[in-house]
Amino acid sequence: MFQYAAGRALAYRHKTDLLLDARMFQRYALRSFELTKVFNIHSRVATMDEIKNFEVAPGRPAQFLVENIDLLPRGRALDVAMGSGRNAIYLAKMGFEVEGVDTSREAIEEALERAREEGVSIQTRVEDLEKIPYFDEEAYDLVICFNYLQRSLMPQMKNWVKPSGMLVYETFIIDQVQFGKPHTPDYLLRYNELLNTFRGFRVLRYREGVVEGRKAIASILAQKV
Repeated sequence: MFQYAAGRALAYRHKTDLLLDARMFQRYALRSFELTKVFNIHSRVATMDEIKNFEVAPGRPAQFLVENIDLLPRGRALDVAMGSGRNAIYLAKMGFEVEGVDTSREAIEEALERAREEGVSIQTRVEDLEKIPYFDEEAYDLVICFNYLQRSLMPQMKNWVKPSGMLVYETFIIDQVQFGKPHTPDYLLRYNELLNTFRGFRVLRYREGVVEGRKAIASILAQKV
């Protein structure tokens, strides 16, 4: 998890709602993709149902989160680097009591507006993530973070999860340099880094590799034991 400079955070976060722009869908939807180095999801080519899932409006929650929602314990959820709230709003719709934190006040305001439009309630905080915001330890049934890398934050994220609670994390790996931003090595996970970081947790789902032929990511769902 790489430390993003405050001015670069939004640029490098590369939220999925941008990646799933309609023009990008037209360009990539017919391409198959491979998931490599996968636990419980063997290397494979996408099904037509998965391809169809990319034809969605901006604001769609992360697919890895949606795919694994039934494994997640309901209760308090914390979305770290929440951006415009696509995942926080989805969790609220699914019955979670959601809190979110982000560096950008503008992103938080957009998230709250989206939540109101969707008829759900989320709690938000604007914090400088590089200063490690304070949250009570072992207070959350679920902690999530997508498309944001700050290594200094990882130990605290572990502490925020309750015993038997879960953590979901997904961001870019070093192979992303071939596809564009983020391309600075300091902002990209090394091979197996995400897996090794949460080795003290029980890993329930893990994948690492090139997805959709256009982004290189690692994704983990792990339980605190």
